[in-house]
Amino acid sequence: MSMELLLSNPANSASLTTLGFLERAATAYGDSPSVVYNNVSYTWSQTHRRCLQMASSLTSLGIERGRVVSVVAPNVPSMYELQFAVPMSGAVLNNINTRLDAKTLSVLLQHSESKLVFVDHQSSSLVHEAIALFPRNTKPPVLVLIDDEKESGSKNPSSTVDFLDHYEGILEDGDPKFKWVRPKSEWDPMVLNYTSGTTTSPKGVSLSHRAAFIITVNSLVDWSVPNQPVYLWTLPIFHANGWSYPWGMAAVGGTNICLRKLDPTMIYRLIKQHKVTHMCGAPVVLNMLSNSPDLEPLDHPVQILTAGAPPPAPVLARTESMGFVVGHGYGLTETGGIVVSCAWKQKWNKLPLTERARLKSRQGVNSVALTEADVLDLETGESVKRDGKTLGEVVLRGGCLMLGYLKDPEGTSKCMRENGWLYTGDVGVIHPDGYLEIKDRSKDIIISGGENISSPEVESVLYSHPAVNEAAVVARPDKFWGETPCAFVSLKKNIDELSQKPSEEEIIEYCRDRLPHYMVPKTVVFEEELPKTSTGKVQKFILRGIAKAAS
Repeated sequence: MSMELLLSNPANSASLTTLGFLERAATAYGDSPSVVYNNVSYTWSQTHRRCLQMASSLTSLGIERGRVVSVVAPNVPSMYELQFAVPMSGAVLNNINTRLDAKTLSVLLQHSESKLVFVDHQSSSLVHEAIALFPRNTKPPVLVLIDDEKESGSKNPSSTVDFLDHYEGILEDGDPKFKWVRPKSEWDPMVLNYTSGTTTSPKGVSLSHRAAFIITVNSLVDWSVPNQPVYLWTLPIFHANGWSYPWGMAAVGGTNICLRKLDPTMIYRLIKQHKVTHMCGAPVVLNMLSNSPDLEPLDHPVQILTAGAPPPAPVLARTESMGFVVGHGYGLTETGGIVVSCAWKQKWNKLPLTERARLKSRQGVNSVALTEADVLDLETGESVKRDGKTLGEVVLRGGCLMLGYLKDPEGTSKCMRENGWLYTGDVGVIHPDGYLEIKDRSKDIIISGGENISSPEVESVLYSHPAVNEAAVVARPDKFWGETPCAFVSLKKNIDELSQKPSEEEIIEYCRDRLPHYMVPKTVVFEEELPKTSTGKVQKFILRGIAKAAS
């Protein structure tokens, strides 16, 4: 048989999509718990049926294929279900950060041309304020209220005034035998996620069914997730679809423990109560857990995956000393999840804790489904030397990357260039062993007297100070040096029990003993709490503004 005659056909070219994972879960794990929240627990067969009902209702409401449906909600069961139900109706799912202000939310809803918005009862006033900012000639989206009275066991204060109906009412009208809308092509857009806007205005990232499938399978393999884990939702689902783990938990029949808000006491209670095995979160979550007054060693190991910012080695060390097994990776909204991870070598387990933490704070190597990751010289475009010192921009290529920015071809072309790379805007190095380490955002590198200063390196030293709770370092304009490091720190709440509160001079002296002098902060600003996005990223553009105003 000639190889030229072996062509694709309908049997071997079905479109890749994560939505089929839910059907499989209903068959393989039908009687196993799928979602647990307060007083309610669903099985996978129930979750499958509920998602079909909601998808059916959305189509009955006139939501057409390719239209955008938005969700403004925390990690409650309905939020989890909508990760399947919305795209199963043929619509494009748009999760929105619950901590945005009304003006930004209004801009996103208009930009996405959202036709319907599911709104958690705690965000109802925010969404109404955002809708009120729409131009008079712009038709606002239909609103559906997410009222978790059923799950929480308490009466919520919100009414359904100005809402089409509440979530359960819409769901009950749906057909549990609905034939969900399969994508015409795996390249069809499935989700629309807006970037956090920590450095620039938010951009709408469009991911295809194919990309979601690849990143989900990739995430399970790279983290070695077993069948039927118990997953605690400490990572906001609205952040890049929870790094793809809503779909991933269906693929492996896991139990999703929902959590409305981050609270260390509640987190430790749920870990113990449900024997949680896996959780994800930004480094701020690790810092929160390791500084909690309820801190006590875990009675069983818990895998915790962190990403979003380079985690300080001291925070990693403290977290692991409690019994958490920390995995570290790197990804962007544009990649749909973690695509570079610190693949752990067994021989590293024999190293001292501080050295293990240092190695684990590196981002690592490309995950199995990412074709390639590299660091390119900012001027020549060539790969940098693998010496752990030469800085360059981190670039990526692979099948899980975004289709592009919605309505922004110029922004897309700047990011996804003709040479086949996605340029991340992150500055990093490649170590001799081939492991990548992020040193800074390109806008966050501090250039003092011609020397490049990596703010995470300085922050790591600050985090090792026994009195420091949070730390961030930014550039402060300087007439002589051009820029100098300015440190913003918050102190631990029990600081009086530790020692006298450190002065600016003492913090600077502490850094001088541990850093080259050109890297030592020239200014230290004490804050009650550092400004952060809902995903735990410090908003350095705010701190840069403060530093500039004070110079």
